[in-house]
Amino acid sequence: QLQLVESGGGLVQPGGSLRLSCAASGFTSDDYSIGWFRQAPGKEREGVSCISSGGGDTNYAASVKGRFSISRDNAKNTVYLQMNSLKPEDTAVYYCAAARFIPLLLCRTSSRMNHWGKGTLVTVSS
Repeated sequence: QLQLVESGGGLVQPGGSLRLSCAASGFTSDDYSIGWFRQAPGKEREGVSCISSGGGDTNYAASVKGRFSISRDNAKNTVYLQMNSLKPEDTAVYYCAAARFIPLLLCRTSSRMNHWGKGTLVTVSS
């Protein structure tokens, strides 16, 4: 069973940067796409970014495109989300999630993901 653990969240000032990590265990296949999602209090969970199993294809929500970058190191069983130019609106709990053989078109849809981490809190505030 694939297990995911997020890390790297914290408090950062507007305009600052953070890098989130999603460490996977029980990762017996390279067929899993990984997505980053976020949820702020009182708001629905939002798909932020996804990366294909091999790392060759990515997508992003319009709200983060140009500021966030997703990558993966399959040798380390880790996916990263580099977040730059952070805004207060980025404040949320960030989750990583995995699904097998999912098209990137659907990867940022929460209901399509099969495995979830517990989340890491990102707070952007002055």
